[in-house]
Amino acid sequence: MEFLVASAIGALTAGGIYLLLRLRTFPVILGISLLTYAVNVFLFASGRLTIGASPILIKGVETYADPLPQALVLTAIVISFGMTAVVVMIALGAFLGSSDDHVDDLPEEDPRAEDAK
Repeated sequence: MEFLVASAIGALTAGGIYLLLRLRTFPVILGISLLTYAVNVFLFASGRLTIGASPILIKGVETYADPLPQALVLTAIVISFGMTAVVVMIALGAFLGSSDDHVDDLPEEDPRAEDAK
């Protein structure tokens, strides 16, 4: 079970990093989302993976699921949703401003500079 969850976290992280390195805004947004999913699964798995255990400590029960990671994951989901909405709006504004969603820091070449050569 732990190997499966660790593999899923690794695959989500690898896919997220790959998409973050793309040169378009939409794959970057998807990469950020995949990384947040990986962090959520990691936080959830940090509370021990128990099946069929109660979420709180009850008298006479020796195995229970830790409720703190569950609360952290719920908070992280809300924060990641808000962050994704902000990033989508910034990307949409950049796209509407330049009619292109290509991400690059290279300065555009001035066509007048080529005529002077």
